[in-house]
Amino acid sequence: MSEIEIPVKNSYSFEEVCKIRTKKEQQGKSIVLTNGCFDLIHAGHIYSLEKAAALGDELWVALNSDSSIRKLKGINRPIYSENERAYLLGALEVVNLTFFFDSTNLAQEIKRLKPEFYAKSGDYSLDNLNPEEHAALEEANTQICFVPFLEGFSTTRTVESIKNT
Repeated sequence: MSEIEIPVKNSYSFEEVCKIRTKKEQQGKSIVLTNGCFDLIHAGHIYSLEKAAALGDELWVALNSDSSIRKLKGINRPIYSENERAYLLGALEVVNLTFFFDSTNLAQEIKRLKPEFYAKSGDYSLDNLNPEEHAALEEANTQICFVPFLEGFSTTRTVESIKNT
């Protein structure tokens, strides 16, 4: 069975994102960057994305590639392919663009993009933020923001609930 080509909108290569960033800087637009797997999008993700979007002019989401998720979460993940995840996020009004990254952290991309804001949900803190990302954010003079976390929602919890049904 062949996979149907999903018409992903607002998803770009990292080189295209860098060019877009230059244009947005010239326009005086502030960029909010967030990242994650978004493997099984749930209400907690949407809530955090809405809060993150309110921090600046545009919300950019860096998505872990399929290979990156396998490195982080094992061979049974991701649940949805990277194109499916980009399609879902790109359809959200609050998300201006998405791009993929292959490593297990976003440090190199942060150094190049130098976003004004970096948003993570409130289940993160400076203590458990990836050290390489944290250093890159400081180097880029990016404001780190922890947006409210909607309790009770997680991909792991949803997967466990499905398994137990």
